[in-house]
Amino acid sequence: MVTSSRGRSPYTGGSDGAPPTPPPGGYRGASRVRPTVPPAPEAPGTPVARPRPTAGGWIVLGLAGLFALVLLILWAAGATGAIYGGVTLVLQLGLLVAVVAVVVSPRGRRVGALALALVLLVNVGTIGAASAITHPPAADVVADPDADYWAAYPGIRGQEPDDILSRLSLEQAIGTGDAMLAAIRAELTDRFGYGWTPGVAGSTRAERNGYGGESLLVAYTSDNWATTEAIRDHAQKLATMAAIDDVLLDGGFSDLYSLNDPANGFDPAILERFYGSADIRTQATWEWVASDGTGVIRVYATLTDLTDDDGTFRAAREGQVAGSGEPLEGLRISVYAPEVLSEADVAEFLQRLEDYP
Repeated sequence: MVTSSRGRSPYTGGSDGAPPTPPPGGYRGASRVRPTVPPAPEAPGTPVARPRPTAGGWIVLGLAGLFALVLLILWAAGATGAIYGGVTLVLQLGLLVAVVAVVVSPRGRRVGALALALVLLVNVGTIGAASAITHPPAADVVADPDADYWAAYPGIRGQEPDDILSRLSLEQAIGTGDAMLAAIRAELTDRFGYGWTPGVAGSTRAERNGYGGESLLVAYTSDNWATTEAIRDHAQKLATMAAIDDVLLDGGFSDLYSLNDPANGFDPAILERFYGSADIRTQATWEWVASDGTGVIRVYATLTDLTDDDGTFRAAREGQVAGSGEPLEGLRISVYAPEVLSEADVAEFLQRLEDYP
């Protein structure tokens, strides 16, 4: 028996003194470590097997190439209409569905990717746009002869030619308007001592005929005449408009009608947008209008006072009067006559009407 320096050994041989054996099933929480066996390395030089493309994949790739070739031929011929035709669009959609079906298949993925790249590069959208740019339609090609026929109508849709010929002519509207503007200027100078300067120049523009073209009738806008003085006193503004009314009534025109007065029932939001305020005393612009007995000629009296403006109307006025010499503030008067026919165009008007029995 072996003893230690500290006394008798705890082990006496055999099972005496040995640790107790574990209970059945082992100690709680104990785990057995299993060795990890690494996978066997691949033998060097062994090729990786890849799925072979299906015959359907090659067929789809061939169809994509053929369709691209057809589109390129149509582009070279300038056949933009055929490229965007219904048959071409249906074929494009069917080909795209077939390409997607091949791409999602493991055996057709590589070939399908090539077909998809070809479809994305050469398709109805890209080739059609290129054709429209490189082969624009000829200007003299008429898609709808009937529409072109009515686009040349010299009158205005819904208006009888006799009514057009019986109303004031362009020359009469100019003469009557000029006389009225001169009378208004003289009256306001006598009453208030206003000076005047010509402002934004007048113009004429062709009226549309209601069929997609231009008629022989025009809309006439006279030169603006503007006071050289600003008018900011509210009572003086009203007195100025009343003096204009007197001249208009003497000339057979209607009373001035205020488009900016909230008392006339206009929406306050509209007044704020177009005139700067729903309160007539703080508005940046007044706009009053009258018409002659025929309803053809309209006289506008517009007054600008930027005292309470936040800068919005000032910027707009600066753009309106740029290069004209017209003051930013003050009263301006003008005449507007829409849908009038010049006496010089009556013969052509009647001649062209013969094509429209």
